[in-house]
Amino acid sequence: MYQQMIFVNLATNDLETSKKFFTELGYSLNPQFTTDDCACVVISETIVAMLLTRERYQDFTNKEIADSAKTSEVLLCLSAESRANVDELVDKALAAGGTPAGEPQDHGFMYGRSFQDPDGHTWEVVWMDPSAVQG
Repeated sequence: MYQQMIFVNLATNDLETSKKFFTELGYSLNPQFTTDDCACVVISETIVAMLLTRERYQDFTNKEIADSAKTSEVLLCLSAESRANVDELVDKALAAGGTPAGEPQDHGFMYGRSFQDPDGHTWEVVWMDPSAVQG
C-alpha cells in the first residue's frame, strides 16, 4: 500500500547547528540528500525535514522568508507513543539547545509539550490515548 510522505522544508540560519540539533534528538541525516546548503533529516519513514540555508530556501519561493525567531510561519506537531516519549523528546530538544515554547498541556487523554529549534521553528510533541480516538 502506498504511504504518502511529507517533506517539511525549513529555512535555517546555521545549517551545522541545525544538523547537530536534530541528530542529538536521535534523528538521522540522509547523506544522499544532504549537501553544503541543505540537510535531509529523517524523522520517520513518512516524515522528512529538509533544512535549507536561507539562500537555498529562496530558490523555491518568490516570497519573503519568515524570520522564525520573530514570526510564526508554521506549527509542526509530531505524535508520540506515550506521555513518557513526549517528555523524552522535548527534554532532548532542550538539552540540545532548543528552548521551551509554551506550557505543557495535560488534558488527561492527551498530553503535549513544545519546543523551539535553534532557528525558532515551533515543534509540538503530543501523545493521545488511543481509546479516546476510536471511531
